[in-house]
Amino acid sequence: MLIRDVEHCKEIAAGDGCRLRELLHPEKTNLKIGYSLAHACVEPGRATLPHRLKTTEVYYILEGQGIMHINEEHSSVKAGAAVYIPPGAVQWIENTGDNALLFLCIVEPAWRLEDEEILA
Repeated sequence: MLIRDVEHCKEIAAGDGCRLRELLHPEKTNLKIGYSLAHACVEPGRATLPHRLKTTEVYYILEGQGIMHINEEHSSVKAGAAVYIPPGAVQWIENTGDNALLFLCIVEPAWRLEDEEILA
């Protein structure tokens, strides 16, 4: 059994500018899974940098509110929303609330540095 507590995962500054804690990654946890799972945080008044992945990504909003941008579209998001981000889409999320915007990032296949391009 493997249980990872977000509070015990090392926090890093992701390339897109959010604070990130990697929960599950097949190369780092020796699990036979085809995706990676991370916990992200964007502070009030901040936004991630526009970026794109070669892979599919899903954001699941845990707390807070913001605006999700995918290519030319944008929409308000809040806790309980799941956002599908297709491969190659230009994406970023901005926090429009007074509290931290917390969300899960599920990348399939698992996230790799060479699959991400920061555009700003």
